[in-house]
Amino acid sequence: MDHRRAPGRGWERIGGAGRAMPIHVRPGWVIMNSGGGCLEGSRKGCAMLGLYFDGELKLRDDLPVPEPGPGEALIKVMAAGICHTDLEIVRGYMDFKGIPGHEFVGVVEKSDNPQWVGKRVVGEINCSCGVCPMCIEGRARHCPQRTTLGISGRDGTFAEYVVLPLANLHLVPDTMPLYTAVFVEPLAACFRITEQVHVTPRMKVAVLGDGKLGLLAAQVMRLTGCSLVAIGRYPHKLKILDRLGIRTALEEGYRPEERFDLVVECTGRPEGFRLARDLVKPAGIIVQKSTFVERVDLDISRLVVDEVQVIGSRCGPFQPAIRALMRGLINVQDLIDRRFPLEMGLQAFEYAMRDGSLKVILEMRTYPAEGLRKPGELEEEPVI
Repeated sequence: MDHRRAPGRGWERIGGAGRAMPIHVRPGWVIMNSGGGCLEGSRKGCAMLGLYFDGELKLRDDLPVPEPGPGEALIKVMAAGICHTDLEIVRGYMDFKGIPGHEFVGVVEKSDNPQWVGKRVVGEINCSCGVCPMCIEGRARHCPQRTTLGISGRDGTFAEYVVLPLANLHLVPDTMPLYTAVFVEPLAACFRITEQVHVTPRMKVAVLGDGKLGLLAAQVMRLTGCSLVAIGRYPHKLKILDRLGIRTALEEGYRPEERFDLVVECTGRPEGFRLARDLVKPAGIIVQKSTFVERVDLDISRLVVDEVQVIGSRCGPFQPAIRALMRGLINVQDLIDRRFPLEMGLQAFEYAMRDGSLKVILEMRTYPAEGLRKPGELEEEPVI
């Protein structure tokens, strides 16, 4: 059998009885079943199950288990969350090719530092060089040589194993529930807002968007004591915030009595920025969290005349997110919509793309892949 490695892709078996056979689930999404397995007694040479994107989303069981380098860890992924960025990637965002996914919790299986082996961890997604001016200044998230987990230049977590630098890892407390830990990375991104803007109790704040990130951002803003309203499209999502005592409003037809000092844009839609611009007061601040494939037309003159600040906001600090979750300050359990086994990863993506869905979580199996389920079993109802 001929084994070839295409540029930027994992191993593919070509020819012979083990030739990968595509099973179409929806246009552009295929399952590649090559009958891969694991060599006895070693991860090296193993095949693992995972989602792979190279212009079309595929479920493959012939992906090589990655090998950690010096200062890195091989992590057995236990669970991973599908976020809006992952959905944008399969629409062409960042021209990414490889294994997507970046919100996860797992267990370190191999490292040149034995103190990490067996530890349950989450991981920061930016992998920097450590020696450039940005890294030396403490801004490693903006390292020009960085790779980004499951987004740019580095395979992600929608597979059974992933490799990350030890410097990116954070220990997960033993008492933190597994699926709660999946929310550490997106919650950290919300705490980044409080690093960038000094939010005071006197400020009027609006959070736009009732997706996963918007619901988390609204809860983080609540901790500041500000006058807060969360604006969204779906009553069933806004009810999650209503139960926490956060004032909510439907986007359609919303007309506030006065505009806001701070607007946090989390809609995931290009038109979200235009709405944020309409809601912010002169000399106010827009924090832009959404990323998407489409471009946005800006009225720069209006921003200048009104002296509106626009702040791009991305990744944030993990430790405040872990502490908030451990103290019960953030409700994430109500944000979990469905859980799917990794074998049903394509169906999980399809479900996550539905309007009105919330957090979809992929569950990984305990051992490396030795073949996929039979095609007929892929239509089974996922675990809820």
